Amino acid sequence: MRRYLWPLSALLLLALLALAAAALCGSSGCLRPSASADTVSLLLSLRVPRALTAFAVGALLALAGALMQVLLRNPLADPYVLGLSGGAAAGALLSMLAALYFGLPPSLVTAPGALLGAALAVLLLFGLVRQSLRHLALSPLLSSQRLLLTGVMLAAGFGAIISLSLSIAPDSQLRGMVFWLIGDLDDARLLPLAAGVLLLALLWAVRHAPALNLLARGDSFAQLLGVPVLRLRVMTLCAASAATAAAVAMAGTIGFVGLVVPHTLRLLVGNDQRLLLPASVLAGGAMLTLADLAARTVVAPTQLPVGVITALVGVPVFLWLLARSRM
Repeated sequence: MRRYLWPLSALLLLALLALAAAALCGSSGCLRPSASADTVSLLLSLRVPRALTAFAVGALLALAGALMQVLLRNPLADPYVLGLSGGAAAGALLSMLAALYFGLPPSLVTAPGALLGAALAVLLLFGLVRQSLRHLALSPLLSSQRLLLTGVMLAAGFGAIISLSLSIAPDSQLRGMVFWLIGDLDDARLLPLAAGVLLLALLWAVRHAPALNLLARGDSFAQLLGVPVLRLRVMTLCAASAATAAAVAMAGTIGFVGLVVPHTLRLLVGNDQRLLLPASVLAGGAMLTLADLAARTVVAPTQLPVGVITALVGVPVFLWLLARSRM
């Protein structure tokens, strides 16, 4: 455990520095020592919840990505590959349209709609792949492929619902819907729920990290050493699904965090899940916190969707990682 202390300590320091920078700086500039107490209190009351929201969402996405990559035994898997984010986004946009129809503020129903959509996506996924999960021990490769294909088809279906929602939305609400869809961290109402999901998922992942190490080496190998493969893979899918659903419900669909962060850490610290999973939480939270800080300050006072920043950074980094892995 001593060799895990230094990388985790460095990532913890990075996360604390990112949270401090996000709390002290924003679209209106950085706090100055000469600022009045009321100004400092007002800015901190706005920036601290947003910084904590960004950290929680980034940590959830990175943890979900690391679990998905173990589950599918594919280092290029990400939290959105099984259609969970699409279900949450479709539920949020449909709830916005329903709120407009009944004359309600869309902000009141966005998060509940996203949670309902994510729950529907999880139920559909488990209902469609239950036979594959039962026969996982006999044909792990075929079951993983069927799980992946089912998720891709669900994502395509929810993508069609998202496109339909945007096409029939009033012009006055279209920009807000697109902004949320790309990534919006303004709403911190679900922060306690997201923090609870993150804590439970992380505790479960750390407790089962040795078994996940065996699972990453193959189902047969893990079964020979007494690992309940079917139950472990179902629980891994549940943990990754809950983390993804909570993240999307809070902030919309933010890409590349769950893909790039675990993949980069795997190249830096190895594939030991005892280190990789908590490191992904710290690095993912720090990455999205810094990305949100950039989104608020690059073209201040205009705020960019944080998903734009993660894509602009994630695409070249991921292409570089791919080119490096081929050499």
